[in-house]
Amino acid sequence: MPGRWGAVLYETRTTHVRAEPRRVFRHRGYLWLVDLDRLPELPWPLRPLARFLPRDHTLDGSPGGGPGGIRRDLERHLAAHGLELGGGRVLMLTQARSLGHVFNPLTVYWCRDAAGAPLCTVAEVHNTYGGRHRYLLRADAAGRARSPKEFYVSPFLPLDGHYDLLLPEPDPHPRPAPDRAGAGTETGAGTARLHLAVRLELPGGRAFTATVTGTGRPAGPAALLRAVVRHPFATFAVSLRIRTQGIRLWLRGLPVHPRPTGPPAGRPTGRPGTRPVGRPDTRPRPRPRTGEAPPA
Repeated sequence: MPGRWGAVLYETRTTHVRAEPRRVFRHRGYLWLVDLDRLPELPWPLRPLARFLPRDHTLDGSPGGGPGGIRRDLERHLAAHGLELGGGRVLMLTQARSLGHVFNPLTVYWCRDAAGAPLCTVAEVHNTYGGRHRYLLRADAAGRARSPKEFYVSPFLPLDGHYDLLLPEPDPHPRPAPDRAGAGTETGAGTARLHLAVRLELPGGRAFTATVTGTGRPAGPAALLRAVVRHPFATFAVSLRIRTQGIRLWLRGLPVHPRPTGPPAGRPTGRPGTRPVGRPDTRPRPRPRTGEAPPA
């Protein structure tokens, strides 16, 4: 991982498109790409601006046992589904806790095995009701995967349909900036690109699309302060925007889908082995556990 802190900071643009009624909203912010074995160690004056706490990512919200807690919790989750990291690298794309607050609608983990081969991708979703859920994905080489919707997120969308996801693993090494002739130069400031997309497909057609695009640079004091100045209170803004959009939809009279009775926040509810697009899945489906939200 590049830079003084061994991480990449992406300044991002997130776009949400709802099909019916059609609504589009966009917001800007920044995300961290970090190695779970080498989380950034910030100097103490900057620590309030970025902290990676296990309780923000463990499925049950527990402290996680100190350093390495996020990885240990993820390893337990993968092992429960028959996957072993075996010391392989895990990259995490997320918001860090800033000024005491964080809300991550989506955190993505790209997991590799001990030999460096892609093992799986994990999409960790948080909703505004305090719930958490991990989708275990077997993406193809382009980062495409499909998964049934198994977790209640928006009160204006049913627990139905499936997600088509595009989550290619980012290259953490920024490319040299082009010189005036268009060729790369080793002395220019490098940039890394990010492009993710999630589409919710219902039986009647596409209901929702979210995309995240961004340009990343090696993380360090200057990059962090620049991001904070450009996007002040970014973690608070995410929660505020989501709630504001929800109020607007409610005021328009959209019907509300009640939350299904299910496990408490943090309990893993997903099934293992979500297949890549185009790859048939012949494995038997386990029966849902008692109290588990039914599959879409």
